Amino acid sequence: MISTHRHPSPPSTRSTGRRAVGLAASLAAVLVIAGCTANAPWKAQTPVGEATSSADVGAPEGYEDFYTQDIVWTECRSDFECATVPAPLSWSDPDAGEIELALMRTRASGEKVGSLLVNPGGPGGSGVDYLEAAAGNLGDRVRASFDVVGFDPRGVRSSTEVVCFDDAEKDKYLSEDADLTTDEGLAAARESSAAWGEACAENTGELLGNVDTQSAAKDMDMLRAALGDDELHYLGFSYGTSLGATYAGLFPERAGRLVLDGAIDPRLGSAEMSAGQAVGFENALRAYVADCQAGAGCPLTGSVDDGMQQVRAVLDQAYDRPYRTDGDRVVTQTLAFYGVAVTLYDEQSWSLLSQALAAAIDEGDGSVLLFLADFYNDRNADGSFASNSTEAFTSINCLDSRSSDDVEVMREQAAEIEAAAPTMGSFFGYGGITCADWPYPAAEQEYDVAAPGAAPIVVIGTTNDPATPYVWSEGMAEALDSGVLVTYEGEGHTAYGRSNSCIMEAVDDFLVDGIVPEDGLTC
Repeated sequence: MISTHRHPSPPSTRSTGRRAVGLAASLAAVLVIAGCTANAPWKAQTPVGEATSSADVGAPEGYEDFYTQDIVWTECRSDFECATVPAPLSWSDPDAGEIELALMRTRASGEKVGSLLVNPGGPGGSGVDYLEAAAGNLGDRVRASFDVVGFDPRGVRSSTEVVCFDDAEKDKYLSEDADLTTDEGLAAARESSAAWGEACAENTGELLGNVDTQSAAKDMDMLRAALGDDELHYLGFSYGTSLGATYAGLFPERAGRLVLDGAIDPRLGSAEMSAGQAVGFENALRAYVADCQAGAGCPLTGSVDDGMQQVRAVLDQAYDRPYRTDGDRVVTQTLAFYGVAVTLYDEQSWSLLSQALAAAIDEGDGSVLLFLADFYNDRNADGSFASNSTEAFTSINCLDSRSSDDVEVMREQAAEIEAAAPTMGSFFGYGGITCADWPYPAAEQEYDVAAPGAAPIVVIGTTNDPATPYVWSEGMAEALDSGVLVTYEGEGHTAYGRSNSCIMEAVDDFLVDGIVPEDGLTC
């Protein structure tokens, strides 16, 4: 998820991961996905293997029972198996209590290599929902060779989750505009973010201080052991690449076949990431405008630069005069931006953006923009929310990294971002506000980002990825001692499962047979 310049929403390091892929085709299906919970009416139970000793699985002292637990799987959602497993609340205090992690898997249909954990991004994306929605996007050989396991990280969705505002308050928070160029607007935004953090602390408790990415990576090592694997095999998209790289840094000797698609450069701070993502969305929007104007019926006229200015005019009008809709809601600038941004994750969704812009420009109607913004924010038609992705995103990011909340520093950074991305850049500044008054301190980094000693790690970058710019994948591959860079020349966010056979074959050969692709392979 990205944040907007005029709204005190999460910092601009979030991407929607795999949620927006195939938006035009999958919109309705994804919106109705339900969580996999412990009290669902599952069928026959299937225990996993026999417990092994803590010495065999590498359990840290005090956490042996978590590592050697038996996972009880039950049939769910027709073709899957679900489980809920306990995990420690804190990886620094074994006596702090427990939380629950939700899992779902599809069994290997052929000779099994092991388990493959998957994460769709975020932070805050549900691996359980991803597996149900996108299992068919995995290669046939991967599904035949692995028990593919989707999991909701700590704080997310069907696992013990972060809870902040109620639905009505959250709806207001995600739609309000604030002009951060003024002292008054900046103060109001900080007050709103502080209230959000206070609500998260009050409604979530101590878990809020333990949802950092390092803790989630330690959960993955626990899951590796409980699943009976000596090494972790993993497929992570977007933010999921940070989670995978963190695992490799913490446990390089246990890193098996890791694929990190749509990578985030681990050497960048929050402000640098905001600037990079602003340019990424600017470039993606420019590609859309050029494509739109080359076809028939495009609502944008003149040159590409003219079209970019017309999109900006739509966004600016939403701030001055929010668009009416076919219901009782209006489209603020914040919502209009979300509606534009979500379509840029996949070029298959560009036609929806054309519809939204045409309605806004020709009729002053923001109904399509609102529909897209609600999809982006996981908002249901009745005003409820299908997930806690916004809550988890903010909470995880505020523990992982902080950017400066100094007003002059933020304004200088915002000016630089707008200069680099004139159309979209104003929505990516002032990220330091969100975590300025967060109730818990940032986690201390415990690992080497180079992951020395890890087996080859495949990093995939898409050349015009808006959410995780290609240069970030180059950076991650360079930062990892064993990083191998694979490039997809194309549009959209991430590549595996949505690009071409070259990418599919390279990843499938690596995961199934351990064949490392040539560093620098371009597809």
